[in-house]
Amino acid sequence: MNIKKINILTAGAMVATMSLTSCSESFLDVESTTESNTQTFYKTESDAWRALIGCYAGWRETTSTGSMPLTFGSMLQSDECFAGAGMNDAKNFNIVDEFDMAPAPSYTSMWESDWKAYYAAINRCNELITREGQIQWNSDATHGKYIGEARGLRALCYFDLVRMFENVPLITEPTSANVPQAEPDSVYAVVFNDLKYAIENIPANAYPKENASANDGHVTKYGAEGILARAYLYYTGRFGKEPQWCSKAEALAACEDIIASGEFALIENFKNLWPAASSGRLEKEANSTYEDWLAGSTYAGTGNAEFVLVMKCNDTHDYNGNNDGNRWLVNLGIRGISGIDCSPYGYGWGIGTVNPKLYKAYGNGDQRRDASIINITAEGIDQKKDYATALLDQREYTGYYVKKYTPMATTDCTPLPMAWGAPGDAMTAQWQDVIILRYSDVLLMAAELGSPKAQEYFDQVRKRAYRMDDGTLNSNYVQLTATKENIMNERRLEFAFEGIRYYDLLRQGLDVAANTIATQQTLVSGGVDEVVTIKAENIKAKKGLCQIPNNQITLSNNVLKQNEGW
Repeated sequence: MNIKKINILTAGAMVATMSLTSCSESFLDVESTTESNTQTFYKTESDAWRALIGCYAGWRETTSTGSMPLTFGSMLQSDECFAGAGMNDAKNFNIVDEFDMAPAPSYTSMWESDWKAYYAAINRCNELITREGQIQWNSDATHGKYIGEARGLRALCYFDLVRMFENVPLITEPTSANVPQAEPDSVYAVVFNDLKYAIENIPANAYPKENASANDGHVTKYGAEGILARAYLYYTGRFGKEPQWCSKAEALAACEDIIASGEFALIENFKNLWPAASSGRLEKEANSTYEDWLAGSTYAGTGNAEFVLVMKCNDTHDYNGNNDGNRWLVNLGIRGISGIDCSPYGYGWGIGTVNPKLYKAYGNGDQRRDASIINITAEGIDQKKDYATALLDQREYTGYYVKKYTPMATTDCTPLPMAWGAPGDAMTAQWQDVIILRYSDVLLMAAELGSPKAQEYFDQVRKRAYRMDDGTLNSNYVQLTATKENIMNERRLEFAFEGIRYYDLLRQGLDVAANTIATQQTLVSGGVDEVVTIKAENIKAKKGLCQIPNNQITLSNNVLKQNEGW
């Protein structure tokens, strides 16, 4: 792979202004706009801090480029969502949903923006990591913390890449060479070793939750521990062997350390984890600022006790290079409701219509269903009156949309960031953070890994799901044994639309994933019934992997090779 040809940024373009609004102020808010090069940079701790901010900004651009990062893409790949979109839109998302090029054969570089963004972020991390020796560190603690965070970010990027594509170039130092794809084990070695470095070198008290308003979004020791456990479970399931860089005991110990830290807890009401689920109807005049909205909602807020690791997004994104918004969120919004009062929901492109089978999988009384999924009819949106015209432009309509990640608007249909006076538009200026790891995931991973407290951890998650507003358990709650099957089913319901389900399926075996995802259902496209078919053999033929962008294969002079089946 030719680094220069795909425009991967080096230190000379590492730092940019990222002024944030009050709803998302964090360590990413920097003042310096000075651009430096590798000859004049990497001398002081201040330089290292600026470079680290560049690494975080690069990681965030894997979401803010407006393409199809892992969280969004995996919704379509799994059994959670259909492709959806508009009747006149290209069927490029059907390629992802159906693992089949036939719907849109010209789309041979679907993941190019993501590929480039991930490697740009990795290159920024490599620049800092490989130059740690030339920096005058004032303390070993700061040295370990900054490099630990950079290596943690590199691990996150490579863990995404190796799960999505599996066969990827492994680059751990700045280079302009064409780098061929590495064996997956070589990439996983970097992932595990980087995570272990972060765990060992980022002080446990570096970024305490009590100061989340200032430090939320950092890779912490605990965030690295949780991703280590996730990587262990995925690797063992996907490849049917133990990774030589991490044992089951280490993965479990990592989860138990997070639990024992006392830094994290389950938010009492599940809906309060998600902006749209915790919000009522929004009058523009009464909700003119983020603080006004927050005061009128039940949202637990950014940096709450359940969020172990998040990617920070802001409403200052524009088309002039300030890439800091959640660009894929608008894809999931309800199509065709521009100008229709559906507050708190705002309009979007209707991509990722929710599979009715998922809606029906939730038990009676499970609070997670209505916190995770918009039911058009139950939410009071009159399909015949308000939504009739919109339905004619919606492909693969199911009556359900994603609620965890959806645009929001006021009763006069002003997109929420704009109602707060944010610049930009509803396409770019979406402020909702991407949740990478929640405490409930840590509890369920610990249970799956065989903790002596497995049943207790499992029960905590399930009881929260059935807890009523008054704190009592819904009468439909039934205690289940913490078996592997029950844990996996609980994960499906708990983490819907969070980029977890698809990879949970793959780690149970390719056949299990393909046969679970395969379906034939009658949906509605343009107001007319349409039979949508997803074939297991298509998923198996591609081994569940994404298509490597053909443009990158061409630019590499065919050093890169396409994944099987694509």
